[in-house]
Amino acid sequence: MRDGLGTVSSVLVLGGGSDIGLAIARRLAAPRRGRVVLAGRDPHRLHEPAEALRAAGAGTVETALFDADDTDTHPGAIDALFAGGDLDVAVLAAGVLGDQEAAERDPRVAVDVLHTNFTGCASAALCVARRLRAQGHGTLVVLSSVAGERVRRSNFVYGASKAGLDGFALALGDSLVGSGARVVVVRPGFVTTKMTAGRAAVPFSSTAEEVAAAVDAAIRRGREVVWVPAVLRPVMVVLRHLPRALFRRLPL
Repeated sequence: MRDGLGTVSSVLVLGGGSDIGLAIARRLAAPRRGRVVLAGRDPHRLHEPAEALRAAGAGTVETALFDADDTDTHPGAIDALFAGGDLDVAVLAAGVLGDQEAAERDPRVAVDVLHTNFTGCASAALCVARRLRAQGHGTLVVLSSVAGERVRRSNFVYGASKAGLDGFALALGDSLVGSGARVVVVRPGFVTTKMTAGRAAVPFSSTAEEVAAAVDAAIRRGREVVWVPAVLRPVMVVLRHLPRALFRRLPL
């Protein structure tokens, strides 16, 4: 439970190896010696980040199994993750960047990206929302992307998956109004993490720590959507409303 000041004391990260998810957990829970649960496809690979969180000040750090792709297991897996007590914040950080060229050559590659980033995440979000509604409080943080605001030719498979997840998460938040639970949709631009390793940084890039700081501020201020960096909001408003003929000419 949150304390009398509304500070976060427990964080669940679905996609526990995510650099952004770990940064959010470190930002929210470590300073308060809070509880962190890292859930991922291979819990053994989460031991090192768990130790790092403990060293950063987290009170207890647990690891658990969660496979975003295996939607049949989601209800039971999420129930098990909440069995240890109420959770203040659940971060949905599972996702893959994919390979656009490979996806265009082989539709099965595209389907895998879409399944993980949209179907799997939507399934997990519904399971988490059910538990947050039942406990009467809590925030689901969904990592979306500016790539979903207007899907670009250069990464339309990934962008489409995030566009679907973004819309789903916004409406899920609407469905939770009055329950005590809520959803925060996070729309970062290019973030320097291991997922983007080897790719050239672009304008308005950010770090996992900057995303975590923005999420922290959004939770404290009751915001439902957060852009990282904030300048991306007006930039995407312009891009979203450009005529298609003009949008196609941009090197995006």
